[in-house]
Amino acid sequence: MKVFRCLLLLLLTATAAACGSDRPGPDAATPAPLGQTFESDIRLARELSEAYWRQAFSADGLAYRPVTAFTAYQGDDGPDCGGLPSVPNNAFYCADGHFIAYDERWMRKLYDEMGDGSVYVIIPHEFGHAVQAQLNSGFRLNVERELQADCYAGGTLGALVAGGSLEAEPGDRDELFLNLAAAGDPTDDWLRPDAHGTAEQRQALFAKGYNEGAAAC
Repeated sequence: MKVFRCLLLLLLTATAAACGSDRPGPDAATPAPLGQTFESDIRLARELSEAYWRQAFSADGLAYRPVTAFTAYQGDDGPDCGGLPSVPNNAFYCADGHFIAYDERWMRKLYDEMGDGSVYVIIPHEFGHAVQAQLNSGFRLNVERELQADCYAGGTLGALVAGGSLEAEPGDRDELFLNLAAAGDPTDDWLRPDAHGTAEQRQALFAKGYNEGAAAC
């Protein structure tokens, strides 16, 4: 069952007022088609995430810089980032080049097995990293960066649902939390350089953003 559906008559600038200043909605003027396939959900997640942050930055008197590329790859044939190769079964933001890349086969497998909630968790999370780079956010530990990106992802989805650009259906929360749990660290070792947070921590930060807005992250 597809849990997120884009509403045909939305994506209007008026949604910003409905969301409040700290949780603006997207400002695109052209309605988007319903996300009923993997490809269209990927595209919608990207477009809605960037539209949300563009308006959020504008509300704070800032200029949002769109990513330079949004690239699908398969296995180990992804783009390099700062001289480091991409890896299979991954999605990442690369500050050196300001782009996002994702393993298409891996993402499609998650989509088929755990629903389209995977797309609407992973892609907004990576855009959260792009936002951190633009805000020059500094972190002592990698896990702090990752948990804030989870919070930003929740804030993005919360604003889109509150503004009507996405429709939440029964079971959405469970599916989103299932995807976050699957990506959680097995132990609470915050000193690991690749730590992302446990399932519970990631779920809690995502929920914080969803319920309180990205400004609370």
